Amino acid sequence: MKELVTAILLAIALEGMFYSLFPGGAKRVWELVQEIPESQLRIGGLVAAVVSIGAIWAVRVWL
Repeated sequence: MKELVTAILLAIALEGMFYSLFPGGAKRVWELVQEIPESQLRIGGLVAAVVSIGAIWAVRVWL
């Protein structure tokens, strides 16, 4: 549970850094995201989650 909370907080910190360093870029990204159909966002999110979980597993097993 401790690792899950740490991972979530790290993701929030990285997102915050992105917004603070590139506020204009963040706005443009959100404008583009609004144009993407929900089905594509769901598929993209699922793919990202599966790839990320696989990468975490690989790092933990091999490093």
